[in-house]
Amino acid sequence: MTLIAGIIMLGILVFVHELGHYTVARLAGVKILKFSLGFGPKLISKTWGETEYLVCAIPLGGYVQMLGEGGGEQGEDAPLSTEEEARSFAHKSVARRLAIVAAGPLMNLLLPFLILPLSYMIGVQLPAYIDQPACVGYVTPGSEAAAAGFVTGDCLQTLNGDPLKDWTDANKALVGYAGEALRFGVLRQGSSAEVVLSDDNGSLEGLQALGLLPQQPAIVGSLMPAMPAVDAGLEIGDHILQISGQPIDSWYDLKHIIQQSEGQPVQLLVERADQTLELSLQPRLHETGAWLIGIGPQQQVVTKRFGPVEAFREGSARTIELIDLTLVFIQKLFTGNVSAKNIGGPITVVQVAGQAAQTDFSAVLSVLAFISIQLGILNLLPIPILDGGHIFFYCYEIVFRRPLSARARGILQQIGLALLIMLMVLAFYNDLARIFWSG
Repeated sequence: MTLIAGIIMLGILVFVHELGHYTVARLAGVKILKFSLGFGPKLISKTWGETEYLVCAIPLGGYVQMLGEGGGEQGEDAPLSTEEEARSFAHKSVARRLAIVAAGPLMNLLLPFLILPLSYMIGVQLPAYIDQPACVGYVTPGSEAAAAGFVTGDCLQTLNGDPLKDWTDANKALVGYAGEALRFGVLRQGSSAEVVLSDDNGSLEGLQALGLLPQQPAIVGSLMPAMPAVDAGLEIGDHILQISGQPIDSWYDLKHIIQQSEGQPVQLLVERADQTLELSLQPRLHETGAWLIGIGPQQQVVTKRFGPVEAFREGSARTIELIDLTLVFIQKLFTGNVSAKNIGGPITVVQVAGQAAQTDFSAVLSVLAFISIQLGILNLLPIPILDGGHIFFYCYEIVFRRPLSARARGILQQIGLALLIMLMVLAFYNDLARIFWSG
């Protein structure tokens, strides 16, 4: 179900992209031969007017085939009548060709300005701590943060001199300093201190990846059926105070101690309403290799809803912020400040989209917006084969008043194809590595 939902969401983004090309081409008077979602063998085909609309078997993209664009049927090598030539893509002015090519990625960048405000009107669910001061509730043992000297209770005040108001500020700032040393100014038991992480850190994935987590009480929020917690009599709302005599200050303490038990029976001291209970249970080994008792944390979330005007303002600001973060990521990727391991491919896109589809409609819209921005910016990169490469060729033609030679164009397109294939291989490798080898 997650896979199907993810493919549908990816299909929506491809449709929006190709619709941009299609709409501007029609407005420019170009004849559209085919509008396809997907590649490969046809699954569904229907001809309306002069255009064939298709859904194909490989749902990893799509295309709009225009008269005079090349590639076979009535392509640029086929003889055209005078009437057809007037409707050919190749015979339109360079400004119109540039507009047609740019319309696809621009549609992907415009889409979030429409759907994120809708998401804010419906209501976005956010962790309750997100707008609170970034005070550390738990430091993951063995993490970069633990090695640097962070302790529970540290409140983040600055990062490389920039003030940090809350968890949101801190996570945003981390992206800007990816690949650089991180100097945190912290407030520790009423006194100022500084904690430094080297430039070889995982800041791109946020504070939690560094090992800094917010306070999360060990309160049972969900129970898995036929698991030790249910059998022992735990109930939703129970506050776990101790495990085998060890005090539990947070949910993360609980998880850590359960893993350390390695399946040995443990005794829980639990607070329920006005009484304290002692329960005994034995953790069970899950197929992932983790020891589980079958409970989930109490979800501490807040739902924020906005009126139309405020939703448009907030949604637009969030869109601009996501575009900026994506550009920063790409810039740091090319300068080597960010590892290529952070590049994700279609599998990751489908997974993330599918997981969002399992939550609520607002989350679906947010993920759609984020992926749409990445798709739009990726296609604007000046790499031949991509839309950005064609835009580069047309800009060259406008500046020098002549098109790039066919030989030079062919060489650049071959280089672009090789780069694109290498990028896709890397992305698929990273996707598979996350599935099969990540913790």
